[in-house]
Amino acid sequence: MASRDNTPPLQTPARRRRVQKRCTFLTTLFLAVFFLAAMFLAAGLSTAKAESLKKIRIGALQFGTVNWELDVIKHLGLAEKEGVDMEVVPLASKNAAAVALQGGAADVIVTDWFWVSRQRAEGRDYSFAPYSVIAGGLMVHADSEIKTIEDLRGKSIGIAGGPVDKNWLLLRAYSKEITNDDLLGLVEPVYGAPPLLNRLVERGDFPAVLTFWHYQARLKAKGLKAIIDIGEVLAQLGIKPGIPIVGWVFNEKWARENETTLKGFLHASAAAKKILVESDEEWLRLEGLIKPEDNATLIALRDGYREGIPQHFGIEEVTAAKSLYHILSKIGGTKLVGNSKELSPGTFWSGAIE
Repeated sequence: MASRDNTPPLQTPARRRRVQKRCTFLTTLFLAVFFLAAMFLAAGLSTAKAESLKKIRIGALQFGTVNWELDVIKHLGLAEKEGVDMEVVPLASKNAAAVALQGGAADVIVTDWFWVSRQRAEGRDYSFAPYSVIAGGLMVHADSEIKTIEDLRGKSIGIAGGPVDKNWLLLRAYSKEITNDDLLGLVEPVYGAPPLLNRLVERGDFPAVLTFWHYQARLKAKGLKAIIDIGEVLAQLGIKPGIPIVGWVFNEKWARENETTLKGFLHASAAAKKILVESDEEWLRLEGLIKPEDNATLIALRDGYREGIPQHFGIEEVTAAKSLYHILSKIGGTKLVGNSKELSPGTFWSGAIE
C-alpha cells in the first residue's frame, strides 16, 4: 500500500505575499477601529466633562489689566478645577460693561463699589466682591522742583479720568487736610485718557500727572517718581490703606442662584493671584499680552499688580470703605453717588466678607 505524504505543500512566493497583505489589512483595520473607538470615548468623556461644568461669563475691557489674571485662569485651567466653564466677554468701555451686566450679556463685570452702591440706591440689586485695592499716585520727573502738594499751586496738572475720578477726589480731600485749600482752586486740572497724559508728562507738557497704578508703573520705569501715593493720602485722611475699590460685580439674585459657580470662579481668581505673586516666570509668559516697552516696564507692572492685591476683606475694611464713601461723596456729590448720602446696604457681597 502506498504511503500518504502528510508534509504540507510549500508556500509559493505569490501565496506568501497574499497572506502578508491579508494580515496587514486585518492589522490596519483593527488599529483603525481601535483608534476610532478611543476617539469616540474621549469625545464622550470631554462632552460629559463640559456638560458638568457650570458656565460663567466674565465681561472685561478688551485691553484692561484684568485680562492678565483671566489669561492665567484659562491657561492653567484654574476655573475647570473648580467646576466652572469661564467665558470671557470682551468689552469696549466701562459703559459697555454696565450695559452688558444690565442686559444679561455678562454675569460678572469689573467695576468699583461706588457704582454698585449707587445702583442699589436706585433699586438694582448688584453686589461686589474684591479684586484690587485703590492705587495710583501723583507723578513728576525725577529732577522736578515739585516736592509737595503745595508746590503745585498755580500749575496745570494732568488728571487721569474725569472730575469725579476717585484718586482726584481723594487728592482734593488730602489738599484740604494739608493746606486748608481745595486743590481744585489751586491748580488747573486737565482731564484726559491715561495713555495720552503719560506721553504729555514724559515730554514735559505737564509738570505732574495723577494717574492709575498701571500707568504710574510705566512712568516709574521711565524714571519718573511719585511725590504722593494714594496709600499715603488714605493714611493722612485717617482711612485704612488697602481698601479694595475695584471688584467683581454681579446681580445678587444671580449670585444666590449660582453661588457654587460664583465661589468657584472667585477661588480660581484667588489661585491666579497667588501664582502671579509667586511666579516671575508666569509674568514672562504674559509678556506678549501685556506688551511692555521693555523689561523694566514689565517688572514695574508686575510689582504694581502685586501691591494691588487685597490682603483681607472683613468688617474693618467695610468700615473703612464707609468712611471713604463719606469723604468722597462730600466732594464728588451727586455726580459720583447720586442722591444716596450713605453707602447702600448690601453693596459688599456677604459671601466675600471674611
